[in-house]
Amino acid sequence: MIRDRGTIKWTSMMLPEHVKMLRDWTKEDLYQTKPELDEQRLEEMNELFCEAMETGKEVTITYYEKRRYHLFVGAVHHLDAYQRRLHVVDKFGEAGCLCVDDILDIS
Repeated sequence: MIRDRGTIKWTSMMLPEHVKMLRDWTKEDLYQTKPELDEQRLEEMNELFCEAMETGKEVTITYYEKRRYHLFVGAVHHLDAYQRRLHVVDKFGEAGCLCVDDILDIS
């Protein structure tokens, strides 16, 4: 019976720098790319955003941050056009900001 020790037998031959590079390389495989939105989709999102801001409805926002997709559920408070920030309040009552350029979807 062959008793293979897996990666244990190779670690003594690898430098710590190589181990770090391999870990970074596997972490990079999990990165997600940011899609480009067309003009029609941006216009639809703008209409949904204006409606949510007027009525105070709860919305689900998908945004891109730190190479990952994130979801936000809450209400839109207001838009700061100068800094291009969307001020939102989540369903627990905590305020936050989202960058307008990072928003991918509003529903």
